[in-house]
Amino acid sequence: MRAVISGYYGFGNLGDEALLDIIVARLRARFPSLELDVLSATPVQTAERLGVTATPRWDSGAVRAAIDRSDVVISGGGGLLQNATSIRSLLYYASIVRSGVRAKKKTMIFAQSIGPLDTLGQLAVRYLCKGVNRATVRDARSYDLLRALLPDTPVERVADPVFLYDLAEEAVDLSHDGLGQESGPYAVVSVRKIGGLSDGVPTIARAIDRLANVHGIRSALVTLGGAPDAEASTLVIRSCSTAPMLLPSSDLAKTAAVIRSARVAIGMRLHALILAARFAVPFLAIPYDPKVAALCEDLQYPLGPLWTPGARLPAPDAVDALVDRLVSQRDELSSELSGRMAAIRAAAERNFDVLGELVNEP
Repeated sequence: MRAVISGYYGFGNLGDEALLDIIVARLRARFPSLELDVLSATPVQTAERLGVTATPRWDSGAVRAAIDRSDVVISGGGGLLQNATSIRSLLYYASIVRSGVRAKKKTMIFAQSIGPLDTLGQLAVRYLCKGVNRATVRDARSYDLLRALLPDTPVERVADPVFLYDLAEEAVDLSHDGLGQESGPYAVVSVRKIGGLSDGVPTIARAIDRLANVHGIRSALVTLGGAPDAEASTLVIRSCSTAPMLLPSSDLAKTAAVIRSARVAIGMRLHALILAARFAVPFLAIPYDPKVAALCEDLQYPLGPLWTPGARLPAPDAVDALVDRLVSQRDELSSELSGRMAAIRAAAERNFDVLGELVNEP
């Protein structure tokens, strides 16, 4: 059998590449004879890195041919069916689903967050994704929305596959980055470019400075999204009175090791927060997108956001109090996250159970 995988792949975003890595590894383990074809912005690099067939995502003829050759079309994971980015992006991903359905392929919406969707976006999903065989979504909000839009499609609420990520047994040496055990505790911080980021930069900088000046925890900024994240991180660093570090872009194993060894975290990027939760590192979220807020809700995470873009800025005293609570309750918060991981990882594995059920249907 042959499966086509559609997502935000080949753009160098570490979170999405982590998703793809885990999806490919899990599919190979469960379905050894399944041939994989990934729609990628950089197909040569994707093919070489993962040992898969890769099709250029913008070549409509090649994409149609890939779908025609396939038995299964997988849309996801990630936040593909939303038009906060653009209606063009939504139409691209929904059209892949539509092509799979029209070609009578087994078609699945896989491990996605759904929305935000305005009225036009909801109409697009309702029409273009009608007839999809199965769907798994990674939060309660997405579950409610997709069930309303596609009432005839079986939808299950699961968890993001990145919760299944495990570090290799061999230790990753962080000493060259100034993060070895001898260098003391640190916080890992992940920010990204968004409209209105400059409004929140003083709040993020205050939290970083509070961690350093009051709690002796310096900060290291990671760039899951490459150069744009580095630009956003530089804005934050310039606003700090302390001296947080900007770490160079790295691979998944190195980034995950940095996050696992952190004392606490501050995060905008969804997969930075997922990896923090995976390794029981307490965090303060910056929910720039509903999927980040949904993650905190699904984790039943007790700490509120550091800053919510578009909302009123928190008072300086409130920022200090939240940072102090993060540090003082660190062990309790870590224990709560650790205690939830077995159920969350089982929910993440369920994505592949559902896909297996679909693959094995006559």
